[in-house]
Amino acid sequence: MAVTSGCPRGRQRGSAVPFAVACLGLLLAVGAGLGVVGALVAGHRSAQAAADLAALAGAGASSRGEDGCAAAAATALRNGAALVACELHGDGVRVLVRVEGPGWRGWHGDLRAEARAGPVP
Repeated sequence: MAVTSGCPRGRQRGSAVPFAVACLGLLLAVGAGLGVVGALVAGHRSAQAAADLAALAGAGASSRGEDGCAAAAATALRNGAALVACELHGDGVRVLVRVEGPGWRGWHGDLRAEARAGPVP
């Protein structure tokens, strides 16, 4: 005597395919999201490096009697950033730089970083 499950075998054929396609779609979306997050982190690191170098260049120029903000702007530009703000405080300099961030699905944002260099107050 044959044992049957009560469910005709024909109704279950191919039921794993939609599930597999949905799982692959979800995996693709998560991978794309992680890629954007990775690009944001890398972009922010680049912005922070440009800000640090611009602040050091500005403080060095200011201590020599030169225009610290001009030196900071030139250094930021050489490092792929734009100087947004620059404040001189004696021999110290505080800068804010902006780099173009990654875009995703029509969203595009700029990344900013701030740094200070000079003698300890």
